[in-house]
Amino acid sequence: MSQVNRQVILQTRPAGLPRESDFAVVESALPEPGPGEVLLQTHFTSVDPYLRGIMREGPGYLGSVSPGEVVPAGSVGQILKSNNPAFQPGEFAAGMWGWQEFACAAPNQLTRVDPALAPISTALGVLGMPGMTAYFGLLDLGKPKPGETVFVSGAAGAVGSLVGQIAKIQGCRVAGSAGSDAKVQHLIEDLGFDAAFNYKTESDLGGRLRALCPDGVDVYFDNTGGAMTDAVLLQINNFARIVLCGQIAQYNETEIPQGPRLLFQLVVKQAQMHGFLVFRYLERYPEGVAQMAAWIREGRLKYREDIVQGIENTGKAFIGLFTGDNTGKRLVRYL
Repeated sequence: MSQVNRQVILQTRPAGLPRESDFAVVESALPEPGPGEVLLQTHFTSVDPYLRGIMREGPGYLGSVSPGEVVPAGSVGQILKSNNPAFQPGEFAAGMWGWQEFACAAPNQLTRVDPALAPISTALGVLGMPGMTAYFGLLDLGKPKPGETVFVSGAAGAVGSLVGQIAKIQGCRVAGSAGSDAKVQHLIEDLGFDAAFNYKTESDLGGRLRALCPDGVDVYFDNTGGAMTDAVLLQINNFARIVLCGQIAQYNETEIPQGPRLLFQLVVKQAQMHGFLVFRYLERYPEGVAQMAAWIREGRLKYREDIVQGIENTGKAFIGLFTGDNTGKRLVRYL
């Protein structure tokens, strides 16, 4: 076993779109687990859009990371040493120990991962935070009904691709937007979306939405914000439900962007717009994991993992989320 721990630190706070030079790979001594702790070796780590928020100066809703610190993120790995009877060497666990090859953690900071249930990487994707975001966000807040139209922005991403499939399982008509023709093809041919379009090549978002959603939109699952949300708000039906999951179109803005003021649509359509963080559902994760795993076994739910190899490519993999070069859940393999 290596006696060196390579870690990805935030070197400088990004200004606008992050650059690779904002991150650095450093070496430290291999950590030793303290009383009650375990030592883990990272197999996969996660890169997620929300991490952009914790790189800003000042407190955020998920805390913040300062220059010189390891970027905290979801990771999954194997236990090498244990000073706690709750976990044994050789077992797998997931936690928020971040972008580093080795870490120590207490059992209350970890979630046990069963490699017999699904590949361990899924603990960071379809059976992890993105999957639970899609499951609870759509079903608990979107409340889709058979025959309704569900529209998903960022539909080819880790969350959006699952939202659309869950909506289909619920008997809905599903449309979505994505950032390339290949992603649109993936949504329709592989994931069963009824309609989708490439927002980057579409000059009239409203016109395209009207064509693909002729009966309007009953549930909008918003991963992007920006111009797409402006367009969808003009297409919502009476009593529509809008689930605000992410606003990736605005994460790298240095000033608050000004857009159309369309909230009156919520009044005239008697619609609901609901923001949420998936962590409110932590106690119900086992319910969501069990159902998502069952749908996978039944062949009703597909997932794609976009895996980048090597700790030295972690920053680059993260930046790619904002330029649209991933399809499905992006992970970095460390081992």
